[in-house]
Amino acid sequence: MTNNKLLKSVAFYALVVVIVVFSIFPFYYAIVTSFATGTALFETNYFPKSFDWANYEAVLGGRTFPRNILNSVFVATTTVVFALFLAVTASYALARVRFRGRGLLLMTILAVSMFPQIAVLAGLFELITYLGLFNSPFALILSYTIFTLPFTVWVLTTFMRDLPVEIEEAAIVDGATPWIIVTKVFLPLLWPALVTTGLLAFIGAWNEFLFALTFTSSEVTRTVPVAIALLSGASQQEIPWGPIMAASVIVTVPLIILVLIFQRKIVAGLTAGGVKG
Repeated sequence: MTNNKLLKSVAFYALVVVIVVFSIFPFYYAIVTSFATGTALFETNYFPKSFDWANYEAVLGGRTFPRNILNSVFVATTTVVFALFLAVTASYALARVRFRGRGLLLMTILAVSMFPQIAVLAGLFELITYLGLFNSPFALILSYTIFTLPFTVWVLTTFMRDLPVEIEEAAIVDGATPWIIVTKVFLPLLWPALVTTGLLAFIGAWNEFLFALTFTSSEVTRTVPVAIALLSGASQQEIPWGPIMAASVIVTVPLIILVLIFQRKIVAGLTAGGVKG
């Protein structure tokens, strides 16, 4: 029995190591490649021979890439603020207010996320053009918020359903309005779910490419995924792998840091409502 447990433990940790290596290796190799220049870019090196910062200097010293980073920060942050505000208010209504068709409405909201981006691209483009938002950050904020809301509403509604009813009843007895209940009573208890949905919404907006490519047309309004994809070399035939890898590392490291900082909150938010006591 002891040998069987030992073998299972060894197999489990071996599988974990394989998964971790498989997941991390592409990013690690991107870091190694970002320090290579010239012919070293086409050599297979698993460890950097030298730390040449030329690729990072070329990217950060470019005309618009720092502006593209600021665009991504602004768009992603604003998307998170709008999505969480709408999702918190909607989740309160769906979780606490009884009305006919509540379950159907929640399923309909979730069903919106099943549509691929390409299926709604033409219609969304017409809407953005009609509103005069084309080639502006607000075109991306609108489209990202639309696609982020279903997930945020679903998670926050599930989380809010698990909050004790007695807390809300006590607040009502004290004369609290629904807005006070949401902001002063429920909001402090929703932090795990808010961090989870907010961070995932931020990552989705930060990495999104199709809408950013379609709804922006100038260098100064692009976000980082489009800016990286459109990096060009000295000629049309040259692909600047070094700067591309350096730019990818620059925009990925902040996301990794955020996930590591809030990893416990993320797990708590994703498992909310999964276990009933």
